[in-house]
Amino acid sequence: MAILEYKGKKFEVDEDGFLLKFEDWNPEWVEFVKESEGIPVISENHQKVIDFLQDYYKKNGIAPMVRILSKVTGYKLKEIYELFPSGPGKGACKMAGLPKPTGCV
Repeated sequence: MAILEYKGKKFEVDEDGFLLKFEDWNPEWVEFVKESEGIPVISENHQKVIDFLQDYYKKNGIAPMVRILSKVTGYKLKEIYELFPSGPGKGACKMAGLPKPTGCV
């Protein structure tokens, strides 16, 4: 467990830099992950993926499989990697405030 500080906000994260508590997610977290992932701007497409991941997590308590993410958002895996260079698990789930996925995302 570690504490990250960014723009005056403190975030408790695991050893891989994922939020320990989903309820700690906020816009500053998105900005932090965006910068660390090398994403210049959060577009509507990024937001669509983030919103879906958060909604799915709230309903199911886990991150969705990548096939579900692709089907619901309409983005192919290649497009998700274009939006989130480190992938749907590391980049997208981290930005959405989800815990580190244990399965295939």
